Amino acid sequence: MRVLLIGGTGFTGPHVVRRLHELGHELLLYHRGETQADLPELERAEDELTRFAPQVVLDMIPRNEQDAWTVVNTFRGVAGRVVALSSQDVYRAYGRLIGTEPGPVEPVPLTEESPLRTRLYPYWKRSKRPHLPPNHYEKILAELIYMSDSKLPGTILRFPVVYGPRDRQHRTFEYLKRMDDGRPAILMGEGQAAWRWTKGYVENVALAVVLAVTDERAAGRVYNVGEQETLTWAEWVQAIGRAAGWDGEVVAVPRERLPSHLVPDDNTDQQLIVDSTRIREELGYREHIRYEEGLRRTIAWERAHPPDQVDPAQFDYAAEDAVLAELGWNGG
Repeated sequence: MRVLLIGGTGFTGPHVVRRLHELGHELLLYHRGETQADLPELERAEDELTRFAPQVVLDMIPRNEQDAWTVVNTFRGVAGRVVALSSQDVYRAYGRLIGTEPGPVEPVPLTEESPLRTRLYPYWKRSKRPHLPPNHYEKILAELIYMSDSKLPGTILRFPVVYGPRDRQHRTFEYLKRMDDGRPAILMGEGQAAWRWTKGYVENVALAVVLAVTDERAAGRVYNVGEQETLTWAEWVQAIGRAAGWDGEVVAVPRERLPSHLVPDDNTDQQLIVDSTRIREELGYREHIRYEEGLRRTIAWERAHPPDQVDPAQFDYAAEDAVLAELGWNGG
């Protein structure tokens, strides 16, 4: 099979590329001009695309409707179908979590038919790149474009919280640093300690992408991807601790007792537990790497590649010790 990948050089992409190559598929990689990779840009390569004539186009990084329109208009009549990666933050539950969608908490688990957000572009104020325009990123609009063209059938994969080596968001760092600094306890609000958001190890979710690319039954379908068991955040941190060789304790306290640097911005009453039954039953998706092994690999990479910049205010151990002392905590 001839597969054209848009992106493929970031977090999940290399695992997808490696697996497709191992399966014997012919690959061509493109990008949108945002990376340092030595790859041709999509808009400048129509002749090469015509010669390659991909059977499937895999868009690893659709940011908005313009990205999706460019792909659809370029490959309509050229490719057989398109697979695009989205995110589980398209659901209305995510808007409830971050406070952009009014109303009661959404029931979980979320299925592919759960309602989507009605408020678009919620990310800009929270973004670490405020120089970008507010409409730079909205997966909902990209999904609509990809699933609306009958001449280029689409498949959408909604990703969970993805962890693993090369995670540019360093999702485990704030906990691993405390563990490696010898902290005996990690403080957490009671709401956050009980909160759940479905996760997936990077090599496992890459296998879900490969299944969607190589299985014709995926055409016209939307799939949630993620682990079947969703740990609470406290359980997740303890799992990180076990993999890191840490024998400390997660201590949950009322929100009002937390030092200011640990108070979460989100409404932790809203769980983001997602049902991945559909992709398991229709495409046979299974995790090949257990989360304990995935965490071990993640931690090894994180220790070797800490963030370039660390805000010391986020690690105010004196303030954390003061709360522990007020609680009379003495190591269990």
